[in-house]
Amino acid sequence: MIFVKALLLSTPLCPAGTRPLKRMLLALCAALVLFVLLPIGSSQAAKIDDQFQAWLRNDLWPEAQAQGISQATFHAAFASVLPNLKLPDLVLPGTKPKTPKKQHQAEFGSPGSYFAPISGVTAGGRSRAGQHVATLAAVEKRFGVPGGVVLAIWGRESGFGAAKIPYNAFEVLGTKAFLATRKDMFRKEVLAALEMVERGLASPKDMKSSWAGALGQPQFLPTSFLKHAVDFDGDGRADIWGSVPDTLASIANYLAHYGWTKGRDWGFEVAVPARVSCALEGPDQGRRISDWAAMGIARIGGKPFPQHEARAEGYLLMPAGRSGPAFIVTPNFYVLKQYNESDLYALFIGHGADRIAYGDKSFAAQWGKVGGLYRSDVAAMQRGLEKAGYDVGGADGLPGFKTRRSIGAWQAKNGRAPTCFPDKELVGALR
Repeated sequence: MIFVKALLLSTPLCPAGTRPLKRMLLALCAALVLFVLLPIGSSQAAKIDDQFQAWLRNDLWPEAQAQGISQATFHAAFASVLPNLKLPDLVLPGTKPKTPKKQHQAEFGSPGSYFAPISGVTAGGRSRAGQHVATLAAVEKRFGVPGGVVLAIWGRESGFGAAKIPYNAFEVLGTKAFLATRKDMFRKEVLAALEMVERGLASPKDMKSSWAGALGQPQFLPTSFLKHAVDFDGDGRADIWGSVPDTLASIANYLAHYGWTKGRDWGFEVAVPARVSCALEGPDQGRRISDWAAMGIARIGGKPFPQHEARAEGYLLMPAGRSGPAFIVTPNFYVLKQYNESDLYALFIGHGADRIAYGDKSFAAQWGKVGGLYRSDVAAMQRGLEKAGYDVGGADGLPGFKTRRSIGAWQAKNGRAPTCFPDKELVGALR
């Protein structure tokens, strides 16, 4: 309506009138402008709907049929489904993909604000640790994953099953397989969702998802459900929508599949001396934790690293560069990232698990005022670093560890104090 009002005030269709006439003229012109504008959007949407139905018939259905999906299953899944053009990261017909200006996922936004809900997750986790003590013990015995970790994921993903998951999974996955920037990935997911229905693992009406197509209390994509969902309550069905034992075991099974090491921690908050470069960050620059300690990196609070950890490999993690807490993490941290490819997500889960097990205690270091840049600005800065010969892991607008350490290396080379995190001045210097 703000857009319409602005248009009214600037268009010759709506001349200025006397005060008694002005309201009537504005109302009449509003109706006229909307009459002119709306059919354009409706016509485009109708055209995309037609293209979507043709894609279902001529493209997706033949592949689904070749993979053993029946016509009855296919029709039941896509009955009355139209593409949802409100979903993020879509590329409409006739347009080219581009880095979005804003970031839709909280995991890649401001580090400090991301941890705001952690108290609710940890309080809820401690409560449920008591309710499900036998199940959690059995899950840890079978899969080797601590109960606190499983609870933190359950709480973060779906509020322990309380979060509303309102979308039709076939609408979301179908739309994204047809229009998203990662069509191939979502095509695999929609075919896996069809397989779930074909095999009787879920009915189409049960297939409720997030805006990203993730299902149930653990928020599994369909391919993950087929690989990792577990029937742990013994009723013959892996029910990640309604069964707590199945949900907890499925989360643990997922982490075990990706290499969770029983008996190792996820990581430790540390103090990093200024003489240790923040550009040493990353899972490809690991060294024994005792070697990090020899460089002057120490645990917060003064405790030594546990002996079994000191002998093993660890990695420097600085999610906000020099403007936030720093960590030495273990391979288990990167197993957590298999659940969600974000340093902040894995850090939230590890830290949340510690708080569930040992009591609420915040990080010692504070998060600085970072993370306020537009994603498109970060992508422009990344392209500048790439032109200068740095590996940023792709100019996607997300400041991952390759981008952070490349920033630090560029800053050091150009006589600046390395911060290893993007800011407005860097964006201006590297655009």
